[in-house]
Amino acid sequence: MKVKRPVFVKLPVRWIDAGGLKAFKWNQGGSDETAALMLLAVLAHHMDSEDGSVKLTYDQLCQAADLSRAKVAGALSILEARGLIEKVSGQRSVYRLADYNALGNWAKLPVRGLYVGDRVRAFAEFKLRSRVELDALKLYFLFAARRSNAMNMAPISYEKITEHCGVANDRIRPALNILAVNDLVHTERFTSTRAEGGVAHAYRLTHLDGNRHLGTIGRDSDFDLGLPVEDTVY
Repeated sequence: MKVKRPVFVKLPVRWIDAGGLKAFKWNQGGSDETAALMLLAVLAHHMDSEDGSVKLTYDQLCQAADLSRAKVAGALSILEARGLIEKVSGQRSVYRLADYNALGNWAKLPVRGLYVGDRVRAFAEFKLRSRVELDALKLYFLFAARRSNAMNMAPISYEKITEHCGVANDRIRPALNILAVNDLVHTERFTSTRAEGGVAHAYRLTHLDGNRHLGTIGRDSDFDLGLPVEDTVY
């Protein structure tokens, strides 16, 4: 029977706003750090919309994220140690996303369009051999947290990307390439009066509000669309 998945889930984001993505570092945990963010996405995709709980066995987690049992174990340990998930006492294979509140402090995280069967299509392509995939996932979570619902994009400069998630300037473009190749994020270009060189960028998560993009909302000058934007120098 085909699973009916939601278009999106409500991802808690206060930890991202507080700089929590910077804790994920290749030089301290290697591919386990990448696997942790992969698994966080999968857990969020399957959580109960009322209380943020999720019941998935190891085999289901392995299948969804295309990870070995050892990688799943290491990833869960990282997420628990950093306070992003917690085990539900007395219940086997049940977790809860920390700080979940259906009424606020959340961002839309795409679900339905990411899956082929029971597996996240993009994760099946990850090799877990280099830092660039970890950088890509850090950008993905940051863009989700910084997304403007009105624009359906996250307008954020390279400078602020580095500040908020710790991905250095020279590593951002390779990470964006990973997101683009795996159909996770589209980069939009604006003519800008603020940006050096006259061009600014914003980032649109795929499989989310697909009818709202620059072709439908227009290409007015830069982010001067009457919308609140991050106070930064582009």
